[in-house]
This record gives sequence, structure tokens and C-alpha cells, in this order.
Amino acid sequence: MLEHEFMEMKADRKAREMMIGKMLMDYGFLTRDTIGESRCARPIDMLCVGNRRKQVLFAGAFHGMEWITSLILLKFLDELCFSVMTGQAMCGVKMGVMLNQRGLAVIPCVNPDGVEIQIHGAESAGNYADLIRSIGGTAKWQANAVGVDINHNFSAGWDKLKKLELENGINKPSPTRYGGEFPESEPETRSIASYCRSGNISHAIAFHSQGEEIYWNFGDYNDMEALKMARVMSYSSGYKIAEPEGLAGGGGFKDWFEEKFRQPAFTVEVGRGENPLPIEDFDGIYQKIREMLVLGVVL
Repeated sequence: MLEHEFMEMKADRKAREMMIGKMLMDYGFLTRDTIGESRCARPIDMLCVGNRRKQVLFAGAFHGMEWITSLILLKFLDELCFSVMTGQAMCGVKMGVMLNQRGLAVIPCVNPDGVEIQIHGAESAGNYADLIRSIGGTAKWQANAVGVDINHNFSAGWDKLKKLELENGINKPSPTRYGGEFPESEPETRSIASYCRSGNISHAIAFHSQGEEIYWNFGDYNDMEALKMARVMSYSSGYKIAEPEGLAGGGGFKDWFEEKFRQPAFTVEVGRGENPLPIEDFDGIYQKIREMLVLGVVL
């Protein structure tokens, strides 16, 4: 299993590569694919275990400041693979048996450029470094390398969202909340959307920070089975079921998935505090949602 020292590292590309490499060595049944590349040509990794004909999708780090979600997903995947390898249960569930029926796909970092920019500064954006500096610097960086917020770049409630952006003075590349010129204008957005169009995803969970909240519905999608799932996730974690307000509603991955496929999708806002959440909070965050992560696979 991954040593604890890994969970004390900021989840930049180097740290993720070390963790993924070790897991691939430890677990021969774990597979790694590249589903696309970022604006700066960084790979967008997907790790799969179990049945690939029907999968649950977990995805994190849509936003640069929210890199702690990558650590959470990699830690969970490591525990899950160890459970499969040893036959030990996780939260009372024999994961190997479950994964024969429905697998798990994990995209630890949807926005690899944004994470590098947040952790290492504008220079990590290469040819886009001057653009990054010109639109506000990197102290609170959520967007990708050209100032587009990936979680505002999906085609869901697009017209309403763009109107709200304009009303809030957001009409050009920005550290956060600028949705781009058109839906799926960004390679990061297209990469995850293209994979979802494969038709194998039964439900999806997008991990963000912070707030200890779960979002489950969007627009006219109010499926009662999805609400039941959200309630189970809420009960197991203590997180509150909520609805996003203002600019947080529309344009997001969860919103698009529900609207496009009419299947359950959730946004989970992990932890409390101010982004980026401190690495010292990791253990407490992870332990609080560990059972919810297991349930997110088996529900």
C-alpha cells in the first residue's frame, strides 16, 4: 500500500506519478489509460479496476486549488486495490466481488495544468505563463492554463450561466469562473466528456472542496433513486445535501452528466475551510468520507 508519506505531499504531477507508479507495480489488475491531454500537453490519467463494461466514475481536481481531491481518490483507490488483492473487506464490503459486477474508473486530476499553476506558479504554464500573470496571478488559481474554469465549460444551463458570468463582470479569462467561449472549448473538458460518451458509466461523482456538501440534482433531473443515493452518502459521511447557488449552478460536469445521460451524478465538496485546504487536514477529511467512497462504488 502507499506509504503515509505520500499523503503528506501536495498532489502535483510528480507526486501523482510516484503514487500511480507504485500502485501499478503493486496491483497487476489495475490499469492506466490516458484519456486526453491538457492545454500544456500534460496527460489526463484514468485508472480502472474491475468490470470495464459497466463502471462508476470518480473524478477530482477539476480546479487547481482543489488538488487535495486527487490525494483522496488515489488513497481510496490504493485501499480498494489492496482489499481486492487480499480479500479483506472495506467497511464490510468484499470489493473484489462487487467489482466483478461493476468496475471503478478514477480520473485523479481532470485539470493537471491548473494544479501545477496553483502549486508551482505561472512558470509551470509554459507558453501561457504571461497570460496567467496578466489575469491575476496564481495565489487562488482554479482555472486551466488559459484561464477557463473547467467546471463551467460543460454544456449544461450554458446560456443562463453565461448571463450570470456577464452580470458578475466575468467576460474574459480569469483565475476562476470564466466558462470559456463555448461548451467543451477546452481539451480537459472534451477528454472526460468523450470518455463518458462511451456509454459505460452507471453514475459519476465529481470531487471538489470545500463545504462538506453533496449536490445531486440539476434542472429537471430529480430522479428519486439519485436522491436516495445522496441520502445514503449524506448519512454515512455527515455531509449535508444542498443545492449550489448563483455561479456555482450550471456548466459543471455533474450538471452535464445528468442532463446528457439522465443518470445519477453527484458533486461532493470535501472538507471545510479555505481553498487550498491544508495538507494537515487530509487524514481527517479522508476518514470522514471513507465509508461514503465505498458506498459510492456499490450503490
